[in-house]
This record gives sequence, C-alpha cells and structure tokens, in this order.
Amino acid sequence: MADQQGKTLVRFRNIAIATILVATLVQFLGNVGLFNNYYLHILTVIGINIILVASLNLVNGYLGEFALGHAGFMAVGAYVAALIALKIPLPALVRLPLSLLGGVVAAGVIGYLVGRVTFKTVGDYLAIITLGFNMIIVNAIQNIDYLGGPRGLTAIPKGTNLVTVAVCTVITYWILRNLVDSVYGRMWLCIRENAIAGELIGIDVNKVKNLAFTIAAAFAGLAGGLYAQYQQFITPKSFDYLKTTDILVMLYLGGMGSLSGSILGVVAYTVLMELLRNVLGMVAPQLADLRMLISPLILVLIMLTRQYGLMGNREWRWLLPDRKQAEGGDA
Repeated sequence: MADQQGKTLVRFRNIAIATILVATLVQFLGNVGLFNNYYLHILTVIGINIILVASLNLVNGYLGEFALGHAGFMAVGAYVAALIALKIPLPALVRLPLSLLGGVVAAGVIGYLVGRVTFKTVGDYLAIITLGFNMIIVNAIQNIDYLGGPRGLTAIPKGTNLVTVAVCTVITYWILRNLVDSVYGRMWLCIRENAIAGELIGIDVNKVKNLAFTIAAAFAGLAGGLYAQYQQFITPKSFDYLKTTDILVMLYLGGMGSLSGSILGVVAYTVLMELLRNVLGMVAPQLADLRMLISPLILVLIMLTRQYGLMGNREWRWLLPDRKQAEGGDA
C-alpha cells in the first residue's frame, strides 16, 4: 500500500510540474502573439473553476451535504483581494500573494462562522441557509458604496494569468488530495454514509463537518481572488445564484466524491458552453444567451440519468492511490 501511494505521489508530482511548465509556455506564447488569446482565456477560466468545484466537492461530495452558497464565499474572497490590491500600495510580486491570502482567510473565517450556525441543524437546512447567505452577501455588497455598490469595483490591478492559476490549482489539488486520503477524508466518508455510526465511534460530527465547510469556503475565496485580479472588475451580479448553479452543474457532471471528476466536469462544461456560444452566435447572435438555459437542463438530465456523474466516485491513478469505491475500480 505504501509503495502504491509513493508511485501515485510521484505521478502526481510529475504531472503537476508538467502542468506548470506547459502553462508557462502557453502564457509566454500568448504574450508574444503566438497563441490565441481567446483560448488562453478559456484555459485560465477552467483553472479557476477547477479550484471552485474541487473545493465544493469536499462538502457536497465527500461529506454528503448539499451547500448552495459557494458563490458567496467566492464573492468574499474576490472583494477582499480586490480591496487589498486597490488600496494598499505594494509591488506586484508582494501584492498578488498578499491579496490572495487575504481573500482565503476572509472567506475561511466567514465559512467557519456560517458552518458553526448551520451544522446545528439537520436535513435540508444547510441548502436553505447557504442559499440565503449567498443572497445576503450579494445584496449587502450592492448596498455598500465603499465596495462600489451595484457598479462593482473597477481598475483592479491585473495580477492573475494562466501561470498563477496553474500554480494555485496544483497547490489546491495537492492539499485536497492529501486531505481526502487522510483520516479526515475517511471521517467525511463515514459521516456521509452514516452520521449516527460516526458519532458512536467517537467522531465529533459537527466539528468535522465544519472543518470541511471552512476549507471549501477558503478555497472558494482563493478562486474569487484569482478571478478579481484576472477580470480587473467585479460586480455583485458576478456571484449570484446563477454562478452557484454553474458550479453545481460542473460538480455533478464530473462526479460526486471524485477530485478527478471535478476536473473532468469543469473541462466538459466550459468547452460545451463556449461551443454553444460560438454556434448560436453564428446562427443567430440574438440566441447566444440561450446557452444559459442549457446549464439547468444539464443538471436535470444528470439527476435523471446519471446521478453519480461521468466519473462517479472513481479517481484517476495519478491523483489518488487505488481504493475500493462504491462503483468499483479506478479510471
């Protein structure tokens, strides 16, 4: 088993290094005009979405809860990171990591506080409370002039590019894979399967649930910080329930309880949406926005036909060591 874990770790390390090197090359080619900037944009967005979806997978997949407020934590991270970048005069090399760290900490603290309240309830109340939290965050930002109100924040210094996103994505996956393959990951799976049995063997269920929720919120804040300093402007509308719906569709499309599925779901959904944008735009430009109807339709079809998504709860061998899964085997 130890030998298998060692081989998996080596494979993961090699692919992580290769990912960063390829991202660096692509970014360089884009900067000198030898790589299409549209494709560069799509790759960057995919990286940010992978961080979002993988972090939500801790709660909705491994923990077995149903949270609907992930875009709210992304908003917290985005606005905190944007304010640090705008208001604190720092060199670019210091500004970016400091602003991202601020977004991570702020989102994590808010996530911890929301989790402390939420996990005192049972059943579907988590979904209701987190959805309400998302709405509160969006509406609060709209009414705070210091945050730009409904106009949002503009002229945010650009600090995010494909290389930054690739590095953050690799770090995110390194942390999440270690958590999932640790005693905490096994406690999350135990709670997902039978919370009462978990309590009987000594697991502090609420504390362990809140740990997963806090970590997920913190990484959503990281994605928000990257997004704000990539787009260079943010508005409250960027983080409403439609964003949460997109995150959920990517998560369920890829597979619940599978970090590999998070990657697959994000890539498949993002490419599909862009293809629809281009196809509908060529056929009839006024129909381009109809692609937004496809997102909830995909979610409905997944729930009706393939509830476990494309990967189920299986993992690619380079990401996690072989384990017995509910659907059997590794991909």
